[in-house]
Amino acid sequence: MLKLVAATVICLMATQAVAEDQTALTSTTSSSTMEKLIAQGYEIKSSTWTGSKLFVFLQKDNSAYACEFANVTNTRCGSIN
Repeated sequence: MLKLVAATVICLMATQAVAEDQTALTSTTSSSTMEKLIAQGYEIKSSTWTGSKLFVFLQKDNSAYACEFANVTNTRCGSIN
């Protein structure tokens, strides 16, 4: 239960940081598409709306990504750890 609460808090903090700084996703050292991440075994852990944008958080083991949906066929993902 504590891990779930901690993961939720981290996701909410990451959402706020991404919403405030639009360059956060492109300035990370590792980027990918949501399709590639899911193919690599990443699981969707959370999603949130910030204004008009949808952010999806994926995790695999100790690695996590935040993906911004530009539209249905175009996502922009960046490592958040």
